[in-house]
Amino acid sequence: MENQTIAQKIEALVKLQSVDTKLDQLRKLRGDLPDEVQDLEDEIIGYKTRLERFNSELLDLNNNIKENKEGIKNSEKLITKYNDQQTNVRNNREYDALTKEVELQGLEIQILEKKIREAVGQIELKKEEISGTEELISERSQDLEAKKKELDELLNESKDDEEKLLKDREKAVKKIEEKLYKYYEKLRNNLSNGLAVVTVKRGAAEGCNIVIPPQKIAEIRAKKKLVIDEHSGRILADVDMESMEEEKKPKRTVRKKKS
Repeated sequence: MENQTIAQKIEALVKLQSVDTKLDQLRKLRGDLPDEVQDLEDEIIGYKTRLERFNSELLDLNNNIKENKEGIKNSEKLITKYNDQQTNVRNNREYDALTKEVELQGLEIQILEKKIREAVGQIELKKEEISGTEELISERSQDLEAKKKELDELLNESKDDEEKLLKDREKAVKKIEEKLYKYYEKLRNNLSNGLAVVTVKRGAAEGCNIVIPPQKIAEIRAKKKLVIDEHSGRILADVDMESMEEEKKPKRTVRKKKS
């Protein structure tokens, strides 16, 4: 590649652009399907993450109910114990102290029962959320399966053509020096139509329709240096002389017949 002439470099770029344009057209046929498949996959992952969180919260609620029920049992045991102790007290002060403990444990039972009721209500809501999320996962999974099937059919139809073009592209890239290839790739990524190497048609750069001065057109035709369009950064590789000649041709004037 070090001994390549400018003309050979331009030829290699034109070949690469031709292959890339065909690949772009091939991929365009798939439309938005690849993005739709990706979006559905991401959406399902989001729903599954949400479902895991809901199930974890449900488990915590059930564990809280279990702990609160254990707390009620402990309080009931303490009430029985304090009631038994009241029969053996020596004075009113001890009796009142035990009565207060019984009341406190009774309040504790009420608090724990309230917590259980609240948790039961939250569990019902959580189960509804889980059911709704599972439905969404099922629906989106069916949509994803249909979209994937459609995409696979399109991919299979164009598989051979794409593989051939990719091999052609690999060969074309090998004939272009690294610095020039990087510039080409940067251009391709920044341009909406992917045309980094273009022809001048009707005196304007293909892809952006910016008029090219005659001096530059002569330089492009000479192929002694790489000519870059200063407006778009595109590499101007060739001149369509037929379109240039058409422009120069004077328009025919139709003479009216004398009556």
